[in-house]
Amino acid sequence: MIDTLRNLTGSTAPGAPEANDRDLALDFAKGVLIILVIVGHLIQYILYRDEGFWDSPCFKWIYMFHMPLFMAISGHLACRALLRKSLAQAVGDRAMQLLLPMLFWCALLETAKLAVLPRAPDASGDILPVLNDVADTYWFIWAAFVHFLLVKILSIFDHCSPWILFVSVVLVALAPLTFSIFPLIKYTYPFFCLGFSFAQSKGRWTSITPSYKLILVVSLWIAALVCFLAWQKDTYVYKNLALVQDVLSAKNVLLMLFGSAAASAIMIELFLQCWRSGRSNRVVRFIAVEMGQSTLVLYLIQGTVFRLMDSIRYAVPSDLTTRLAVAGILGGAIVLVALMVRRTVRDIPYLSQLILGASPRALLSSGSARA
Repeated sequence: MIDTLRNLTGSTAPGAPEANDRDLALDFAKGVLIILVIVGHLIQYILYRDEGFWDSPCFKWIYMFHMPLFMAISGHLACRALLRKSLAQAVGDRAMQLLLPMLFWCALLETAKLAVLPRAPDASGDILPVLNDVADTYWFIWAAFVHFLLVKILSIFDHCSPWILFVSVVLVALAPLTFSIFPLIKYTYPFFCLGFSFAQSKGRWTSITPSYKLILVVSLWIAALVCFLAWQKDTYVYKNLALVQDVLSAKNVLLMLFGSAAASAIMIELFLQCWRSGRSNRVVRFIAVEMGQSTLVLYLIQGTVFRLMDSIRYAVPSDLTTRLAVAGILGGAIVLVALMVRRTVRDIPYLSQLILGASPRALLSSGSARA
């Protein structure tokens, strides 16, 4: 089985010794999260074509935690590569696993846009739209790579102590960068560091007694609910740009970070409980094994599709039932295409690396293990 989930989240490449080292509970969480990424975009592009999606309760709940939790799991799974590999090897592997397939799908996106969209006669040398597509369409890939690079550099100093991580989080949060995807990088970096720190001190967290854990979970549920009720349009990172300028902006940024942290903690606990109780269920295992292990290609394909929809004028059905049906068909088509692409190229080593981000060495090792 190709380890595309770990390619996206920054864990070590799967070799023969690690062929059975997968945590299917985290695969299940990643599978649910990538489904929510697609659902969130369907709400935005199909159910609401205007600005109404900002006030959608479903959209709000999804966006409170889906990408922060994605990034926290990314930091958690990246711990081994960050601590064991050299800087050059770690960064090189991560670039091949994340940036190479991203550039492939971006090339497909630009080819599709050239084929479908009319171009102005003087637009041949305009590189800015292409750069904007590369950055904005696949911003999570860039953010995961930048976070990995920062923490890897920090890990050179005393294996990245909590204090060094904390200082880096503060400095990144206070950086006055508001252009392109920098606000999203600032927003998700604390969660990558939290996941990385959790991986280093997992025993300390798992030793919490059930009674204290219950109190903690109830407190987090209350905090997440309060933040959900207080969450407004300006609480989204796309609106506040993770920039603190005055009391109001500070309130919005703090609410965004605290609400996302509380919601992420609640949802990962819920996902893990669902896996423990339903891991023998076929649907649950499908989400873990097929969806969770196809996260990278699913993210890249859905990003390409919705970026194209951003550039094309299309009519949205007026009645809600039809819009729901269209959203369901489009979402199902994205998942089906992604799974078909993965199954088609996963046994072709170098093509799989280009499209899925799986290294040929990893594929050969896993193939030997299956044999």
